Amino acid sequence: MEKVALITGGAKGIGAACASILGEAGYKIAVHFRSDPSAAETLCKSLPEAQMFQFDLAQKGSCEDLFKDVKKAFGRVDVLVNNAGHAIDQIIPFAKADDFENLININLKPVFMLSKLCSKQMIKQKTGSIINITSVVGHSGNPGQSMYAATKSAITGFTKSIALELAPYGIRCNCLAPGFIQTNMTAALDEKIKEALLKKIPLGRFGETQEVAGVVKFLASSEASYVTGSTIHVNGGMYTS
Repeated sequence: MEKVALITGGAKGIGAACASILGEAGYKIAVHFRSDPSAAETLCKSLPEAQMFQFDLAQKGSCEDLFKDVKKAFGRVDVLVNNAGHAIDQIIPFAKADDFENLININLKPVFMLSKLCSKQMIKQKTGSIINITSVVGHSGNPGQSMYAATKSAITGFTKSIALELAPYGIRCNCLAPGFIQTNMTAALDEKIKEALLKKIPLGRFGETQEVAGVVKFLASSEASYVTGSTIHVNGGMYTS
């Protein structure tokens, strides 16, 4: 039976790279996206068995509706990649409570809801892999990103806990924490900011989306059958603990 991978925020950047590499590995791909149907359509056309699903996961009931539609389309979910996320930067004296709530609703609650929904299906299958994309910032901290870091570090604690809960059912749960990766977001940074960031990266360059996706492929595969409750850091040496 062909396996199914659901990837949130899957139309661009890291999510699209994950969709491509898992599709090439033989998975049927459910590409979730929020706001760029053309990118999602282009990606799905490049993969043999992929479908696109548009939802704003911050909206109440959207995670349930996404899971229901994926289940109807494919019948199962074997790999869940919680990749969708957003950053709002501000130093703490000027941080807005509404912004923090928005980040929780975008970055954290969908990880909880989709892990909950998919794990029920995976328990029936007696197998599954949940891969949560966090961030180096959730481990090292970063000035101006306390709200974002809080949501990402919360995912790490959540993942460790569900890894213990779901291990008896053959379900593995892990985090992948990227550093600064070449995406549209980093491309838009001011050159001076880029130079300052590069000085903090021992390998001296930003990462590529394929380098993150390769680790996702590993975590999804049987080669990682004894890996659960872990965080793999993909950051060029910025943070190594």
